Amino acid sequence: MKFIFEVRVKPGYSVEQYADAWMEASRIIQQTPGARGTFLHRKLGEPDTVLAIAHWDSKAARDAKDDRRDARVREILERHARTCDITVIGEFEDPEWEVLPPRADD
Repeated sequence: MKFIFEVRVKPGYSVEQYADAWMEASRIIQQTPGARGTFLHRKLGEPDTVLAIAHWDSKAARDAKDDRRDARVREILERHARTCDITVIGEFEDPEWEVLPPRADD
C-alpha cells in the first residue's frame, strides 16, 4: 500500500531542510516491520512543494508503526508541524492495473 501526502514548506524553512530531516526520520521509520521505502518528489513549477509517497506491506503494518517511540522522529515531526503545511492525500492499495512501455527485448 502507499501512504501519500503533500508538503508545502512555509517561508523561512526550505525544501532542502525538510528533505534532510525527512530522510533522517525515514531511515529510522524504515526499520519498522512492513516498511518498503519512501520517495519524495518536488512539484514542477512549485519548488516549495513536495509529494511524499511511503510504501508499506499493508495498511495494518503502517497503522502499527509508532513514531512516538523514537525521540528523534518525534522531534522532526513536531518541527515539520510548525514549518510545513501537510495535506494527507490518502492511503492507496498497490496498483490493480498497469500499463508499462514495451521492453527492448519484446
